[in-house]
Amino acid sequence: MADHSQMKLGRKAIKTDSRTLMLGKYLTPALPPPPPTADWTKGITSWGMMMNDTLGCCTIAGAGHAIQVFTANTGAEVTVPDSTIETYYEQWDGYVPGNPKTDTGGVELDVLNDWQKNGFAGNALTAFADPKVTNLVEVRQSIALFGGVYIGLSLPLTAQTQDVWDVVPKGGAKAKAGSWGGHCVFVPKYDQKGFTCITWGQLKVMTVAFWNKYCDEAHALLAPAWLSAKGSPSGFNQAQLQADLSAIV
Repeated sequence: MADHSQMKLGRKAIKTDSRTLMLGKYLTPALPPPPPTADWTKGITSWGMMMNDTLGCCTIAGAGHAIQVFTANTGAEVTVPDSTIETYYEQWDGYVPGNPKTDTGGVELDVLNDWQKNGFAGNALTAFADPKVTNLVEVRQSIALFGGVYIGLSLPLTAQTQDVWDVVPKGGAKAKAGSWGGHCVFVPKYDQKGFTCITWGQLKVMTVAFWNKYCDEAHALLAPAWLSAKGSPSGFNQAQLQADLSAIV
């Protein structure tokens, strides 16, 4: 049985912005349905904690795991060093080393805006666009087309000891009442039964039911290295996205 009870989380309350691009706007009728499965993990099973076992830096670790996926599928896999993860946790989330009171996590939207404006460890982000978390077609398109989706979860306490994250009925034998907290992960894989995320250095499967109940934000990341290697997907209106992006003040 898994034991994640000593791991850190770190996703703060969801922040929204009316200027955030919505992925569904750019998915045209010419785009084929998402495939039944998609897997960008390249057989990698050990991804590195990225300090999320000792710090609530999941919003930065999630970005680091995204970089691993992008680079592993477009060339040689790159792992952002822990020291760099900590530096960005300081710069983007306000952590002060040695002061545990400042180890309070981060906001996904703020991290992505900072990444888009300034780059992350030498890796650019052209844009991000949000699929609706309740629209699994958009979510699967995000993963299949762009290598994964950067998401937020409001984890229940039951997630601490589950090998596969699943919904536990109230009053069930394995039920553990209460909320654990917000967590950020990167999801590079899915099948019809669920989604696989990278968290605490490993792959973690969640069922569709778990996603539907506990996933509350999702962001498709458009990395220039990925788009250069894979090309703009047929049926995805990247020109309109670029125009909308340019119009954002």
